[in-house]
Amino acid sequence: MNEMRGIEAQAKGRSVQDYIDESPIWPDGTQVGATPMTAMQWRIWWLAAAGKFFEGLVVFMTGVAMPLISQEFGMNAFQHGIVGAASLAGILVGALFLGGLADHFGRKTMFIVEMALFIVFLVLLSLSPSYFWLVVFLFGVGLALGCDYPTAHLVISESIPSANRGRLVLAAFGFQAVGALIGTLVGYVILANLPEVTAWRWMYATAILPAIAVVIGRLFVTESAPWLLAHGHKEKAERETARLLKRDPLYPKDVELASKSKPVSKADRHPLKLFDAKNRRATILASVPWFLQDLGTYGIGMFTPTILAAALGHGTVHVHDLTDIIANDERAAQGAALIDVLLIVGIIGAVLLADKVGRIPLQIVGFVGCAAGLFVAALSSYYTGTTHMALIFAGFMLFNFMTNLGPNAQTYLLAGEVFPTHIRGMGAGFAAGFAKIGAVTTAFLFPILLHEIGTQALLFILVGTSLVGAVVTYLFRIETTGKNLDEIGD
Repeated sequence: MNEMRGIEAQAKGRSVQDYIDESPIWPDGTQVGATPMTAMQWRIWWLAAAGKFFEGLVVFMTGVAMPLISQEFGMNAFQHGIVGAASLAGILVGALFLGGLADHFGRKTMFIVEMALFIVFLVLLSLSPSYFWLVVFLFGVGLALGCDYPTAHLVISESIPSANRGRLVLAAFGFQAVGALIGTLVGYVILANLPEVTAWRWMYATAILPAIAVVIGRLFVTESAPWLLAHGHKEKAERETARLLKRDPLYPKDVELASKSKPVSKADRHPLKLFDAKNRRATILASVPWFLQDLGTYGIGMFTPTILAAALGHGTVHVHDLTDIIANDERAAQGAALIDVLLIVGIIGAVLLADKVGRIPLQIVGFVGCAAGLFVAALSSYYTGTTHMALIFAGFMLFNFMTNLGPNAQTYLLAGEVFPTHIRGMGAGFAAGFAKIGAVTTAFLFPILLHEIGTQALLFILVGTSLVGAVVTYLFRIETTGKNLDEIGD
């Protein structure tokens, strides 16, 4: 009897993560070697991955749609920059001002709201009557995707085992690369079968039905138990933990969580908490390298078709020749799709190595690799013919591989891990929003700078920003690999 009481006492006062990390035991007493994922955990993972897929699909599809949009609305270089930056500006605002709402209203609530907003603006985008409304609706799509940045990360990381948190969060994030590739391919297929100036509308419309299916699925996931517990909802947190970990046979049979010794106050969730002595290092690590990474990733990603079209010698086609514009767009989309494959290869490497090598080493090596790829691409300007094209493709492919192996993946992962639970959404949202300042800047300035200073000078600038990213990561490093989220930042 005393032994039983001792076991019961040991079971009391445990955290949500303790239950999630616990390995079930077979009836004969044999402990399972790894913590198996439940059906609910996998459902949450897939539905969160879908949000990253849509981001890659919409943002990178814009690179294929841009020539057609320009033709329909008669855009100049400045207007090109506005269109390229619109969705990224929305992501910036959404991450900064909507992502933090997950700390106030709950992870699940914002998980649903953001996807509903995405659907509404996607429908409106496909029906845009003018250039002005096109920009507004692209911004709205970005607003929803920006909210998804911290929220999707949190619903995954707060519901899965610590031992494989890195690989699962990054595997979901990797669907951004899948979306980028699919977006480019969808654009090409639609152009090939519907060679009309309005084909760009159908490109965006292809995401509407899949997004509806996702928002329906999100209605039936569990709320984050760590968030519930941090806000004093102990009984509901226990019910949601039990529902999250429901297995056959049932394990654990009972969930009894420790109450927070100090309830989270409004002052604890104030935005300035991100910059106090306790959290300042985490804020710098989460935001500054991500900003520097986005300067290159979004500029190269969105304008690869444009750069390739110019490199292939088809950048000066007469603007009224729609047939030639579509043909050149198809050719550039094919080249961009080939280069985008390396995004997927890179994220696979990140998934395999993040929980073994660690976040910080991969981010540093990745930044240096990005600089090397951009340097190779910049050298192409000194050559002509086959060597010229070979260096461009080799440089961009190396850049795409290294950015997803390193900074593009690791910055996202670290931003959702280095902050305590009660400001995790706000911290991850701030980091994503700050990063998107870089994305918006490069998306707006890229077409202008390509025209004013040329591809080579622009690529050399991005070589420098990548190297600065490696230095900042090293100076403010915080390694989170394998650590219990309930202990990080507390």
